[in-house]
Amino acid sequence: MRRRRLYRFKILITQILFLAACLTGCARKQGASGKEEVIPVKVIRVELRDIQKTLDYVGDIKAQDEAIVYPKVNGKIIEKVQDEGASVNKGDIIAYVDRDEIGYQFEKAPVESPLTGIIGRVYVDKGTSVNPQTPVALVVDMDNVKVDLDIPEEYLSKIILGQSAEISLQAYPGEKFIGTASKISPVLDLETRTAPLEIIIPNSDHRLKSGMFAKVRLILLEHKNVPVILKESVMGKEPNLFVYAAEDNKAILKKVTLGIRQGPYFEVQEGLKEGDLVVIMGQQRLKDKAQVSVEIEEETGN
Repeated sequence: MRRRRLYRFKILITQILFLAACLTGCARKQGASGKEEVIPVKVIRVELRDIQKTLDYVGDIKAQDEAIVYPKVNGKIIEKVQDEGASVNKGDIIAYVDRDEIGYQFEKAPVESPLTGIIGRVYVDKGTSVNPQTPVALVVDMDNVKVDLDIPEEYLSKIILGQSAEISLQAYPGEKFIGTASKISPVLDLETRTAPLEIIIPNSDHRLKSGMFAKVRLILLEHKNVPVILKESVMGKEPNLFVYAAEDNKAILKKVTLGIRQGPYFEVQEGLKEGDLVVIMGQQRLKDKAQVSVEIEEETGN
């Protein structure tokens, strides 16, 4: 009888201890999770910008019109009338040739400019023997210059005559020149599947020189004054794209529809508005409505 009571007492004590352990564990768990973790994040404001869809190329500046001048007769250069850099009109004389045919006497033969422009090069000196295949000078019309590009087949439907292009040159850092698409070949190269495109750039002050290296940005599409976000804020894959917006110290998961991308920026078509705070760093730890502490990163330029 005494052993049975002792056995029951031991069981009761064990149950009491087990219950106490459970209650203590639950209390500790509630204490640990009673205060939700606050996650630090970096955010940026949605702002309005002009954004473009572009194609970027490189090429060389050339005069829109240029011509190599040849003499019409055999002989020697006896007089140079124009030097490099001189302005000439069509028909102006660049040099004279003395025909050196034995037994005959001729008037000196003029070498004339075939177009109005500037003498870019003079290839001969006085006394140089020449014939109709000898280049005497290069005449260029620099009032307009051009860049020739080869456009892949897939983009041809997006390019029209008169379309704008931005031109950047190493000679003028930070400065933009505007050109237009003036000619598009109707025939593609069968090997490269590209079509030649000519970009014309006004150059009345002759600052742009033939042979300069140029970077060309063709503007396919432009949207002005639209909300944009940084690519670092975007999660998911199209058509299911999401960002975390910070509202009242909470992370709110929002689905967004994006448009044009230019560099690090996406146009926002739906889901956000100007001034919204969007998380760009720390979103890997977030869930919808998580508590956050916000650090706003202000942008310094366009």
